[in-house]
Amino acid sequence: MSKLRKGRSRGFTLIELMIVISMILILVSISIPAYNQSILRAKESVLRQDLFELRSLISQYTLDKQKAPQSLDDLVQGGYIKQIPMDPMTGSNSSWTVDQEDTVMSVDQQEPGISDVHSGAPGTSSDGTAYTSW
Repeated sequence: MSKLRKGRSRGFTLIELMIVISMILILVSISIPAYNQSILRAKESVLRQDLFELRSLISQYTLDKQKAPQSLDDLVQGGYIKQIPMDPMTGSNSSWTVDQEDTVMSVDQQEPGISDVHSGAPGTSSDGTAYTSW
């Protein structure tokens, strides 16, 4: 009789396996949305940093050359940035939208040009604002 009990006590029952698998599925279903939200926050943080950097470079270019850049490629050709960064929301470096101004930004500026840059990504951010308004 003790041999029979020893043989049966090895392994797990179907109920035990189902409970463990259910617990794993519950944990995964909780963690996936949190992971996706952290990825979105990281992309938004990169977008904010890229916009800050591009706006700063546009101002530097305008002050140095006394004219605003006519396109973002002028920043690359002028040596202000190695390459135009990719928009993290669209995955493309050609999706940036620029604001062309008819007025000059500084007293020394001779020609109008780009005054601001925005993301061309459709949709809204986690704080409810459109990416194109950043």
